[in-house]
Amino acid sequence: MRGLPRRWRQAWLGLLLGALLLAWPGLGPALGPAGADTQTSRQSQVPWAYVQGDGRQLFQVWASNDFSAEQRVEPVNGVLQRALDDRRSPPIAVIERNGLPVISIDERPLLTVTRRDTTEGVSTEEMAERWRVQLEQALARGRLEREPATIQRLALLSLALLAGALLVQRLLQRLSRRIFPLAWAEPPPASTNGYNELSSRFLPRALLRALQAVVWFVVVTRSLGMFPVTRIWMERLRVALTDSLASPFLPLGQRSYSVLDAIVLIALFVLLAKVLGWLQQLLRVRVLAYTGIGSGSQAAIGFSLQYVLLFIGTLVLLQLWGLDLSSLALFASVFGVALGLGLQGITKNFISGLIIIFERPIEVGDFVEVGDLQGTVRRISLRCTEVVTLNRVSIIVPNSEFLESQVVNWSHGSPTSRLTLPVGVAYGADCEAVRSALVEACDGYAGILQDPPPSVLFKGFGDSALEFHLLVWIQQPMRQYQIISDLNFRIEAVLHKHQITVPFPQRDVHLSGAKLQLEWPSELAEALSRLQTSGAAAEVTPQPPLTAPGAANQSTSGAAPLSDPRSAPPTA
Repeated sequence: MRGLPRRWRQAWLGLLLGALLLAWPGLGPALGPAGADTQTSRQSQVPWAYVQGDGRQLFQVWASNDFSAEQRVEPVNGVLQRALDDRRSPPIAVIERNGLPVISIDERPLLTVTRRDTTEGVSTEEMAERWRVQLEQALARGRLEREPATIQRLALLSLALLAGALLVQRLLQRLSRRIFPLAWAEPPPASTNGYNELSSRFLPRALLRALQAVVWFVVVTRSLGMFPVTRIWMERLRVALTDSLASPFLPLGQRSYSVLDAIVLIALFVLLAKVLGWLQQLLRVRVLAYTGIGSGSQAAIGFSLQYVLLFIGTLVLLQLWGLDLSSLALFASVFGVALGLGLQGITKNFISGLIIIFERPIEVGDFVEVGDLQGTVRRISLRCTEVVTLNRVSIIVPNSEFLESQVVNWSHGSPTSRLTLPVGVAYGADCEAVRSALVEACDGYAGILQDPPPSVLFKGFGDSALEFHLLVWIQQPMRQYQIISDLNFRIEAVLHKHQITVPFPQRDVHLSGAKLQLEWPSELAEALSRLQTSGAAAEVTPQPPLTAPGAANQSTSGAAPLSDPRSAPPTA
């Protein structure tokens, strides 16, 4: 079951649970509705009980006028089990008392045979003799099963049965792989509509697992039933489970239902839901897929049929269970109040799911955009919608979001949509050459449609470029980002080929011939002012003029003497 999807594993477990509940010994009579007094109800429905020895049922004893069947067999079972445990062989005889045959053991009365215990054409004496023989055979068998040699032989037989079960399991698996090879192949990747082909191979896998479970169940119960001790404990466990689960706890109307009734009813309801889900899947994959109906219509038909059958099946189950639906009036009113108070969100999403399914504003396979979410609708249910994003992440969106917020459905009506690619070229470029280059970039690209053909619009004059818009039509909106990227690569190559420049934002600053006034920051201006004031107040020591060799005439030429630049006041 490891390779099956989660929903199919749940269906298999529900099927197995229902089969075990129906197949478990002793639970069959408890499936009916239990009365207020479980003991009285069971006696009225099943007025007989078994005489047992070592957990093995010997014969049936019916209720009499004064005692119930269980009251009659309880002392008999106790005496018989003590005789078996002591490994004694007490004499068993048939005596007559008050005109009725009585079976005695060790000369003590054990059981009186009445007319109700007999079948048609058999007298009470003949029935008493038959029961005496069966009791003797049970005592002899009990002594034999407690012999060491017999215990050793049964242990070896039990191990052989377990080994045989393992071998049968392997053979069933190999046989299933040979008869249904496709059911055990590697699962294909999920399709775009969200339905995996593995679900159609559920029946072969479920059949194999069911057969294997039945084999192991039969072998284990058979192995445990070989030994008196384990057989007794199995019978006690069955009786304890039956008695505890049959105790009433849920009063509805004039009846009270037990834990077992509730468990079996819930198991059957889950089984019904899983079977209807599988039938809905089979209907969509095997029937509606060949009708040419869209995936959204298939989902609407499948879900509508599934929930209608689920509603009808639930009513049928409750009626067959003996539940009076009029007793649910109070429960329905309480449930309505709960819907109005605590289940507002669930109710809102449920109603939104019904609107989506019938009005079909979105369908399975549509590429939608809800807020910041973009993706393909994979599954629509009554409560939520599964959307697979472009990153292949599944996101569960409540159905109310599709009715209360703005939704962009790229695939509604037709998946054909238009993309706009802005392109800017430098001033001075030939506009007709730009148009031809952009159209050339679209030639031969399979991601866009050629009808309608690509077109170029001159949007206007921008701050740094001549602005153009390339308009293309696509039919795969979920690939729009990949298509835009591919076209941008082709546009850049074509513009480079035709030596058309794509500018970048830039600013030209023009200065006139007038006086330029600079304004310093206030802190820097104050610092410079203080530095200049301190330099003017300082006394400057005259320095001898610097003369260079061969420049003796410089002092008489009127040139200012050179001074030490370190003593000069700073200037701004």
